[in-house]
Amino acid sequence: MITAVRTPLEFHGRLAGALAPFVLFLVGVVWLALSGAPDEKGFWPVLLAALALGLALARDRTQYCDVVIEAMGQPIVMLMIMAWLLSGVLGVLLNASGFVEALVWVARKAHVTGAAYVGAAFLICAVVSTSTGTSFGTIMLAGPLLYPAGGGLGAPPAILMGAILAGSTFGDSISPVSDTSIASAGSQLTDIPGTVRARLKYVIPAGFVALLASMVVAGLAPGSSAPAAALGARETAAASITGSPGALPMLLVPLTVITILIRKRHLLEGLFAGIALTLALGVGLGLITPATVLYIDSAAFGAKGLIIDGFSRGVGVSIFTILLVGLVGALQASSSVERVLRWARSTTVSPRRAEVWIVAAVSMAVLLTTHSVVAMLTVGAFTRELGERAGLSAYRRANLLDMTVCTWPFLLPYFLPTILASSASASGSAFGMPRVSPWEVGMANTYAWALAVTVAVIIVTGFGRSEGPD
Repeated sequence: MITAVRTPLEFHGRLAGALAPFVLFLVGVVWLALSGAPDEKGFWPVLLAALALGLALARDRTQYCDVVIEAMGQPIVMLMIMAWLLSGVLGVLLNASGFVEALVWVARKAHVTGAAYVGAAFLICAVVSTSTGTSFGTIMLAGPLLYPAGGGLGAPPAILMGAILAGSTFGDSISPVSDTSIASAGSQLTDIPGTVRARLKYVIPAGFVALLASMVVAGLAPGSSAPAAALGARETAAASITGSPGALPMLLVPLTVITILIRKRHLLEGLFAGIALTLALGVGLGLITPATVLYIDSAAFGAKGLIIDGFSRGVGVSIFTILLVGLVGALQASSSVERVLRWARSTTVSPRRAEVWIVAAVSMAVLLTTHSVVAMLTVGAFTRELGERAGLSAYRRANLLDMTVCTWPFLLPYFLPTILASSASASGSAFGMPRVSPWEVGMANTYAWALAVTVAVIIVTGFGRSEGPD
C-alpha cells in the first residue's frame, strides 16, 4: 500500500509496538462481535483508539501522521469508496423495485420445498449478490425474505441460513463489481474483467459443489423440531411471502453492468449505467414511484429518498475502511515489518512456494484486519513482487487473493458477514424459525468451505497457474 517512504517508521517496542494497535483493534472487534453489534459504525471508536495508540507509540509522530494520511488517500481506496456508495444506491433501487421478491416468486412457482428450497435460496442469493456486488447487501435484503418462508417448506434453519450466506459469498467472489474483485485486480495492476474470467474455472465448480452440499445436508437434517404451534406459524409465513413476477425485467440491470465491464469500460461507468437503467425500468414499469427516489422533507430540514438511503448504506463501510487503511499503512511502514517481509522475499523461489506465501500472507492480514479489501491492499505490493519473481501472472495472483479472502470472513463468527447473517435470521422469530448463531451460520457456509479446498487444490496441482493477461 505504501510504496515510497523515505525512512522506516519506528515504534517504541519495535515489532510489539507496531502490532499493539492491531491487538487493541482485534480485542475491540471481537468484543463488539460477541456482543451482537453487526454494524461497521460500532468499529469506528475502536479504530480511532487504535490509531491514537499507534500515535503514542510512534517515535516520530509527525511521520506517523503523514504515513496514515498517505495510506488513506490512495487512488484504489477512493475507487473502493465510490464503488461502495454507487453499489449501495444500485442495491437500494433494485430492492425497491421488488427484484428479490420476483426471484422468490419464481422459487415459489416451482413448488420447491425442503432441500430444494435450500438450493433455491442459494441460487437467489447468488443472483442478487452477483448483480449488486455486495454480500452484505444480499444478506440484509434476501435473508429476511427467504429465511422465514423456509420454515413452512421444511428447510432446516441453520442449513437454510448457511445457504443464504453461501450464495451471498458466491456473488461476492464472482461479481465484477464486488469490492474483492476490484481490490484484487487493482492491487495487482491488472484489469477486472480478465481477472474475473480467469477466476470462473475455479469458482463455478466450487459453487456447484456448494449447492449440492447444501441440498444434501438439508436432505439429511431433520426438517424441524419445533412444536405444532410454531410449525403452524411457519406455514403461514410460507404462504404469505409469495413475491411477484413484476420485477423480473430488472434482470436486465446486472446483465447490462456486467456487459459494460466485460467490454473493459470503467467500473464507475458500469455502476452509473446500472443506476440509470434501474431508474428507467423501475419508473417506466411502475415498480418505483418517482417521488420516493429523492424528495425534500421540510419537517426534517433535509433531503430523503432511495438515493440518499443507498449512499447511507455505503457510509459505514467507507469510513471503517479509511480508518483501517490508515492503521495498516502505519504498520506497513514500520521497520520491523519490513525486516519480516525482506526475509520472506529471500526464502521464496518456486511458483508453488510463492503461492503458499501469498495465501498465508493474505490469510494473516484478513484475520488481523477483519476486512477483506484492506487485507488485499495490505499484502498487494508484497504479492506483486513475490509473484513476479516466481513467474506468476497478475490474474493468478489476484485470484489467489480474492478466493482466500472469500473464505475466512464468511466462516468465522467474529466477522461482519456471519454476524449479519445471524442478525438476519432474527426475522424468522415471529414465524417460529429460531435465530441461529454466527458460528452455526459460518459452519454451514458450504461455498466458503468449497473455496478453501479449491485454493489448496490449485496450489498443489498447479491448475490454472500458466494463465495470465494478454
